[in-house]
Amino acid sequence: GDPELPTAVNITWSSINFKTILRWQPKPSGYLYTVEIHGRTSDTKRKCILTAETECDVTDVLRNVKETYTAHILSVTASGTDNIEEPPFAVSEKFTPYNQTVLGRPEIQHYTQKGSKLTIVFQDPLTPYTFPNESFLSVRDIFQRDLEYKLYYWKDQSSGKKDATTKSHTFEVSVDSTKNYCFYMQGIIPSRRENRNGQESVVLCTSVGRNILDEYGAEVFIIIAVVAIAVITLAIVLSVILCKRKKAKASREKELLNGV
Repeated sequence: GDPELPTAVNITWSSINFKTILRWQPKPSGYLYTVEIHGRTSDTKRKCILTAETECDVTDVLRNVKETYTAHILSVTASGTDNIEEPPFAVSEKFTPYNQTVLGRPEIQHYTQKGSKLTIVFQDPLTPYTFPNESFLSVRDIFQRDLEYKLYYWKDQSSGKKDATTKSHTFEVSVDSTKNYCFYMQGIIPSRRENRNGQESVVLCTSVGRNILDEYGAEVFIIIAVVAIAVITLAIVLSVILCKRKKAKASREKELLNGV
């Protein structure tokens, strides 16, 4: 190969729900890149052949998710005359999708708070891989019993969190029937050493007959009380002034009549 061709640096694997993108630097000038994926027990596969990009979607060649892969990023001349000799290349760190892909956020489908029971039903994130019938595999289809979900929930406007775990698609937790609750959840792979916790879902809150005090807090009642006292005080002051004026007017009229 051409010893003057630069090789890739800062090679990273970015993987969520088994969709895996390989990224590197620098942008090529006067040469191109080709990506080779080497599995520990599988054949070498080429992706993004003669590309001027600095990223490559390698999802489809990592379908054996428990295999450990390394990427070779070859620097090749645009004419592709390096076929005779081995072009210069850089090697990525090892990557095992099953152990390293990040769990995406679960989707909460619906939730209800009836009496003292909060029920939440959710859906597994989907992967880019498909069954023979073209429907997508979920992360549960791949991880199976290695996957569980953790729910964090707390009384609205309180900071004390509780949690619960499940291996199903439903959470049922006991709550105070008079209070509203907020919650979020995430997938977890307890057997992992790293990347155990997945992305967090959106935070949602229940609304069971929220009263004004819960909604606005005690401050509003203090303000209302102060305003009410001010209005009552003003009314009393005005009444006193009017009353005095009436008395003064009456006494003046009396004096005038007496004077006549």
